[in-house]
Amino acid sequence: MKARKPKRKLVAEINVVPYIDVMLVLLIVFMITAPLLMQGVKVELPEAPSKPLEEQEEDPLIVSVKQDGSFYLDLGSGENTQQPLAEIKDKVAKVMRVKPKTPVLVWGDARVPYGTVVTLMSELQQAGAPSVGLVTEPPSDLR
Repeated sequence: MKARKPKRKLVAEINVVPYIDVMLVLLIVFMITAPLLMQGVKVELPEAPSKPLEEQEEDPLIVSVKQDGSFYLDLGSGENTQQPLAEIKDKVAKVMRVKPKTPVLVWGDARVPYGTVVTLMSELQQAGAPSVGLVTEPPSDLR
């Protein structure tokens, strides 16, 4: 008679060490790239205790106004070039005809005259933006 070999028991465990390694690498990558995803021209935003917007499906159009009154448009590509207000109005109107639910945000420097921001907002609304959001910084005591 043949001697019976003991059956090997199947191991039903999952080795999670490689998954943990991948997760940590991804965490580091996202921590490094998150600050680089900020859009718009570097301006000193005014502080206001306002609630953040809910997540939008569409990437927003960002119009920035620097202290000297110059206007910049970011269509989501990350490129910001100085443009006259009439040209920005035309580009926003074209985008709003194609994607009417695209949010429009204004990054206005805190030192820009109020009239300049109001003029920009009215031009954007004439271009077809149903509402225009103002971007602010949270107060320094809340950061």
